[in-house]
Amino acid sequence: MHRRHFLHTALASALASIPAIAAGERKPRIVLRSSWQTVNIGDIGHTPGVLALIEKHLPEMEVILWPMNVENGVEEMLKKRFPKLTITKDKSEVFACDFLLHGSGPYLTAHRDVAEWKKETGKPYGVYGITMAPAGDPGMKIMRNNGLDDNCRALLDTASFVFLRDSRSLKVVKDGGVKCPIIDFGPDGAFGCDLRNDEAALAFMKQHGLEEGKFFCTIPNLRNAPYWKVKKGYAFDENKQRRNDEMKDHDHVLLREAIIAVTRETDMKVLVCPEDSTQMEDGKLLIVDPLPNDVKAKVVWRKNFWLTDEALSTYVRSAGLFGNEMHSPIMCIGNGVPAIVCRFVEQTTKGFMWQDIGLGDWLFDLDNTEDRLRLPSTVLAMAKDPAAAKAKAAKAREVVQGHQKRTMEVLRKAAGGSPT
Repeated sequence: MHRRHFLHTALASALASIPAIAAGERKPRIVLRSSWQTVNIGDIGHTPGVLALIEKHLPEMEVILWPMNVENGVEEMLKKRFPKLTITKDKSEVFACDFLLHGSGPYLTAHRDVAEWKKETGKPYGVYGITMAPAGDPGMKIMRNNGLDDNCRALLDTASFVFLRDSRSLKVVKDGGVKCPIIDFGPDGAFGCDLRNDEAALAFMKQHGLEEGKFFCTIPNLRNAPYWKVKKGYAFDENKQRRNDEMKDHDHVLLREAIIAVTRETDMKVLVCPEDSTQMEDGKLLIVDPLPNDVKAKVVWRKNFWLTDEALSTYVRSAGLFGNEMHSPIMCIGNGVPAIVCRFVEQTTKGFMWQDIGLGDWLFDLDNTEDRLRLPSTVLAMAKDPAAAKAKAAKAREVVQGHQKRTMEVLRKAAGGSPT
């Protein structure tokens, strides 16, 4: 009750300074700080996911997107799905909004911008579906972030709410003494993504003989994304390359075994596709090329990168997905498609969200020798009983949707929306 009273008092104070909202003269304006990069369909997917949730649950709200990067066709894709959306980097427009919502990410990605918002506007803000680790955590250092250090803690302390996308991150924030009145589990925003490019997906499927419900998707992933290959000014990292070379077969051999089992024991095909723009070559070298010839005949390799809309239009026509990435599985479950996650320490703790939504036996820790060995048989079971797999995915989706509804109601109250 004390926490509820504190939140109510804080929100009432913040909203009292916005008389136009209080008088009902205009919609509350939320600025969504998101869209971190365009080289990964998962990082792209955070934004339309949250936008779709606000559209569904908070129609009385106006949303402005403050992106880091919407190049390479992403802005056009977002505008197609959300034609009324304002996308801007103009600080005068941004700071005129009533509430700042920090979107999903591997940590408090835009911490400098949150600090500036707090200093310059004094208006409320919240954090939606991030991962967090203790200060100095090795995984955070790989991502060039300090984790829950003093600066981060100070920003989270004064947020209206902080939603963490996995229970381990939730524990870190609670154990770290963060004083925010609402600290809780909140799904990654990409679960809400509903983008589509059916025309492109159907054309690709027809070209490669992929029939709806008769193929699986699989995604490779190295321990460290070699962004020096695709990002200007991103320096080659010898240590990361060495780690990738050491672990590449270890991390992909069971994906190959799963493909062999599925293609030999069922009538399913397999599409090897990317989530990240560095992964097409890896898919060929680490998954396709080592396969036996009879298996290769039932495997399709996607050699070009794609945007989130085409990828999701393909996933929803598949029998399911498995691989070493996180956000394609997130978008699959968000759309009722079965999905298996393989994770490793370099990906932070985000993969453990699968346990939080009831899919613990579809989570494989590649750093755990015994756990990882279950992968081929689990994929094969999914292929042999697609109805059971879909039912399980649907149940997890219901869990996610329950959390989405709850978190959107918290956002409504924090941002000054109308009560339901």
